[in-house]
Amino acid sequence: MAEEKTFPMTAEGRDKLEQELNDLIMRQRPEITKRIQIARSYGDLSENSEYQSAKDEQAFVEGRIVTLRKMIENAEIISSEDTDQDEVGMGKQVTFQELPDEEPETYTIVGSVEADPMAGKISNESAMATALIGKHKGDTVKVPLPTGDQIDVKILAVENNE
Repeated sequence: MAEEKTFPMTAEGRDKLEQELNDLIMRQRPEITKRIQIARSYGDLSENSEYQSAKDEQAFVEGRIVTLRKMIENAEIISSEDTDQDEVGMGKQVTFQELPDEEPETYTIVGSVEADPMAGKISNESAMATALIGKHKGDTVKVPLPTGDQIDVKILAVENNE
């Protein structure tokens, strides 16, 4: 039997998934069921767009529930305490500067399921995080770009984000 895929994430990331799952089960699922019942009362289902729309939404929500349950069940909680204080790792906030003179940027390295670059969270599977993980404050790191080029970044700070 194939081994289940694990989903590395922070405890905060797991909590957010559990909140989303709870919302889907307790709020959205009953609302959709009610909409389906109302749409059925309109008669002919073959030409009933409200019914079809609600059924499509129901399928999406049920699929998302299955996905979330699997991710939560197979979550591998990563703690920033698992690495040295100045070592870049999952759950850590890292500030780096593209050399020679770009502005410093700060991101928290999280599992792919909780990545949100606009919120300052990058996936541990991204090129930047992959290059930085295991390095230390003060190190200069070569980060590969999709174009095949590389950039040099200097790690300015590493902090626990918990």
